[in-house]
Amino acid sequence: MTEKENRLLSVFENRVHQLISLYTELKIQMESLQLLYSKLEQENKILKDKYDNLRITQIISIKQDDFKCAKNKFAQLVKKIDECIALLNE
Repeated sequence: MTEKENRLLSVFENRVHQLISLYTELKIQMESLQLLYSKLEQENKILKDKYDNLRITQIISIKQDDFKCAKNKFAQLVKKIDECIALLNE
C-alpha cells in the first residue's frame, strides 16, 4: 500500500472507533432514559390512581350532602303536612 492509502486507512479506522464510541455513549444514554421513562410511567400511574380516588371521594361527598339536603327538605314537607292536618282537625 502507498503512504496515502495508509493515511486514509488510518483516518477510516479512527472514524470507525469514534462511531463505536459514540454508539456506546448513546446506548448508555438510551438505557438511562428508558429507566427514567419507566420510573415516570410508574409515578404517573400512582398519580392517576390518587386522582381517581380523589374524584370518587368528591362524588361521594357531594352525594352525601345532597342526601342530607333532601332529608332536610323531606322533614320540612312532613312538618308542613302535619301542620295542615292539624289545621283540618280543628
